[in-house]
Amino acid sequence: MGRRSAAGSGRDVRGREGDEVTGVESAVGRRAGAGPVLLGVRHHGPGSARAVRAALEEVRPRVVLIEGPPEADALIPLAADEEMRPPVALLAHAVDEPGRSAFWPLAGFSPEWVALRWALDHVVPARFIDLPATHTLAWGSKEDDEAPEGEHPPDAEGTADGDTGPGPAGLRIDPLRVLAETAGYDDPERWWEDVVEHRGAGEDVLAPFTALEEAMGALRETYGSGGHDRDLVREAYMRLQVRAAQREFDDGVAVVCGAWHVPALRRKATVAADKALLKGLPKVKTDLTWVPWTHRRLSRSSGYGAGIDSPGWYGHLFSAPDRPVERWLTKVAGLLRAEDRIVSSAHVIEAVRLAETLAAMRGRPLPGLSETTDAVRAVMCEGSDVPLELVRDRLVVGDVLGEVPPSAPAVPLQRDLARLQRRLRLKPEALERELELDLRKENDAARSRLLHRLRLLGIAWGEPAASRGSTGTFRETWRLRWEPELSVRIAEAGVWGTTVLSAATAKAETDAVTAQGLADVTALAEHCLLAELPGALPTVMRILADRAALDTDVGHLAQALPALVRSLRYGDVRGTDTGALAEVAAGLAERVFVGLPPACAALDADAADEMRRHVDAVHQAVGLLGDAPAAGHGRLRGRWQSVLRVLSGRDTVPGVIRGRAVRLLLDDGELAHDEAALLMGLVLSPGTPPADAAAWIEGFVGGGSGGGLLLVHDERLLGLVDAWLTGVPAEAFTDVLPLLRRTFSAYEPGVRRTLGELVRRGPGTGGGATAAGGGTPGFAADLDLVRADAVLPVVRLLLGLDDAHEHTDNDLAGVTG
Repeated sequence: MGRRSAAGSGRDVRGREGDEVTGVESAVGRRAGAGPVLLGVRHHGPGSARAVRAALEEVRPRVVLIEGPPEADALIPLAADEEMRPPVALLAHAVDEPGRSAFWPLAGFSPEWVALRWALDHVVPARFIDLPATHTLAWGSKEDDEAPEGEHPPDAEGTADGDTGPGPAGLRIDPLRVLAETAGYDDPERWWEDVVEHRGAGEDVLAPFTALEEAMGALRETYGSGGHDRDLVREAYMRLQVRAAQREFDDGVAVVCGAWHVPALRRKATVAADKALLKGLPKVKTDLTWVPWTHRRLSRSSGYGAGIDSPGWYGHLFSAPDRPVERWLTKVAGLLRAEDRIVSSAHVIEAVRLAETLAAMRGRPLPGLSETTDAVRAVMCEGSDVPLELVRDRLVVGDVLGEVPPSAPAVPLQRDLARLQRRLRLKPEALERELELDLRKENDAARSRLLHRLRLLGIAWGEPAASRGSTGTFRETWRLRWEPELSVRIAEAGVWGTTVLSAATAKAETDAVTAQGLADVTALAEHCLLAELPGALPTVMRILADRAALDTDVGHLAQALPALVRSLRYGDVRGTDTGALAEVAAGLAERVFVGLPPACAALDADAADEMRRHVDAVHQAVGLLGDAPAAGHGRLRGRWQSVLRVLSGRDTVPGVIRGRAVRLLLDDGELAHDEAALLMGLVLSPGTPPADAAAWIEGFVGGGSGGGLLLVHDERLLGLVDAWLTGVPAEAFTDVLPLLRRTFSAYEPGVRRTLGELVRRGPGTGGGATAAGGGTPGFAADLDLVRADAVLPVVRLLLGLDDAHEHTDNDLAGVTG
């Protein structure tokens, strides 16, 4: 059975779950020389893998044929390499279109992998016999996408001898589920465990395959192709390969394939009929190689069509055939202990007893995953599913990542990346981890450049994350996780160059030429500096200057400026020459200053809110330009303050922008508190419409600008807001309430609570320890030296100062300002 489904950027062509029944002829028939031995298996089934190994030891074939792309025959010897560790996958991709790809994953407990290793260990030829990848990839090409799923390719019409077509109503069937339901099971996985995984070895090692072949034969008689009509073409090709092997090796042929295919391979069909099915198949030039795979990508939840629910559990069953339950629960106990949960040996003993009891009550031959999970929940997790989810993620699924030897074929870009990974000691890992980088260290800076270059190429091995320590420009935090699909991304990126540096440079230049907007180009300039691509910067800067000169939209210019300024800071950290970038940033800022006041006139509420965000971004960018002397920081800062004063005083400018301009001037010390209070008083006077006044307040103290603390510490401003709010007419209050609620709900709970207490007391009222002049308790006009002295010992202790030093008013002045 070979349903294909998306697996990241590639498509899985291994088959679906339930592909797992059997089709080996009986031991008597095999020994009598009646034809090839057909070993029908379940992909990624440890029970099937053990049975295949036992069958091959018994039969001792002269050649082993395996379901898989025949172009990979040359790669089979690599399976014996000491550095090859499953899970791995065969990756096929179109040479001219690397994104068109397909995977054939193999775990250590996959029957196909066991068959490969047996053949290599016994010096027996091994061959893949599935439909070639050259057809598989072309079959899903754009030209063929118009054909409905399940149709044959051109010139391959009809059905294989005796096939009745899809099942009832054309539905696709899952053979494993059908067999489980027939046996009275509602869970196919549980049925498979009972009849295969927990079944001991019998005297006749071929008997399980014979039984499963009979079951699959009955299903094929009832359902035909089961709705998987492309399997008919694949099976025709496999029959031709089996015939060719028989002519070469007589009866010494063993075939390992999905059990769904066994009845079709057993069926007598003429060579002419099989070749007719293969006539006219589309082709595409392909390359194949081995790539690392992960247990997590074998799980059905990942979208892999032939996936299994519990690759970690299946891997355990295969590697620990004796006392699997005891060994598994010991692993679980070790994991929970590592997470600081109290789990003793007594817990393990009791969990084993409970699992065995549950299996007996449920009529199962041995405890399965459901019994062990129930036992872990009850005994080790105290009934909680929270630690149980950790067990499922780390053990039942797992993060095992395979390895492929360096001798495996690879595109030049892949080889360069592997060289850089070794040099920088950045080993790919399936488990997500955080990487803290100090850019002042040479190795960490090189790691940062590599990760940024890979991101620019679309190879998302690492994603930037918020740092839990310093937020300065000398530190970076990355979240790393290697996914098998990145091998496809690397193959796709290989069209840009043979090394990571050359590929990222070419990609950046092309992206700059094709960028849609000015902000895209500035963001690209930032990426070039982060990735240190000096070869791409001239092209990016030229296009940036051209776009900036032609773009007249102030919003676009304001949106582009912050990225340019960040680039200047990154360039400073990395020692990059950013003189040209500083000149562009200064010119862009000047154009923003000129165009902003007229652009802020006559805006509706949504446009005004967006423009207020642009004002914030430009203000932050102008402040950061202090690190770039070439940008003329002093002149730009003065020009920007003049623009803010213009915005704060124009009646045609929306209130939210005027309020924000006043706030920014106040924060920079360019506006005295008295002047700010006067402007607020004018805006909140009875002559101003309540909606305009509310918008001004939002701009002044809203938008996450720390306005709540400003009101807490300046009772005059709080009093003005309070007096205005209490004087809003009832008919206008419902109109301004949503805006005010949005403004004040953004404050932290402690700030809101303090504001509520201050408003309840009323400005200038209340007792307590206040300095001369009265006022709101705790916020008097002068310093309260007595209260300040009380905290000085703690402050000195935190700063590591000499406790014996006598505290004076000078000490207080040094601490407070």
